[in-house]
Amino acid sequence: MSQTPGKPQVGDQAPDFSLPGTGGDTYSLIEYRGFPVVLVFYPGDDTPVCTTQLVTYSNDIERFDSVGAEVLAISPQDVDSHERFAETFGFVFPLLADVDREVGRAYGVVGPLGFYRRSVFVLDRNGIIRYLHRATSGLTFRPVDELIDAVAAARSGSTASPR
Repeated sequence: MSQTPGKPQVGDQAPDFSLPGTGGDTYSLIEYRGFPVVLVFYPGDDTPVCTTQLVTYSNDIERFDSVGAEVLAISPQDVDSHERFAETFGFVFPLLADVDREVGRAYGVVGPLGFYRRSVFVLDRNGIIRYLHRATSGLTFRPVDELIDAVAAARSGSTASPR
């Protein structure tokens, strides 16, 4: 288990949260127990890399569905910003608003200047972190193939590491 507060590692229980999101709903991680979850932390709505990342994941949602994974995308913008962003690009998973960055801090994805670092966590059906990637620079994002492999590994009870 991790010994670093606010920076969980593979094998740790994922910090629980409840956040408002698109569709007028509040999303609680505990409600997803029983399913693998892909948590996508992204720096901002309507930015070039974030848009490309979320469009890619949305376009490949059938692949996430095929391994039984739920995708939740989280950033510090408010729900109104998320609604506009989601409407523009037609995202098929919820965008959650962590405006006070508390969830980002709990996952260790807030950088020294207060910005989110592009990060992805794959949780198994019991909420245990089986894969994580915290980017030091946000110019790229994790490919779908890598995330699908991580979900498959989580479903089998093993862990996966970033390529």
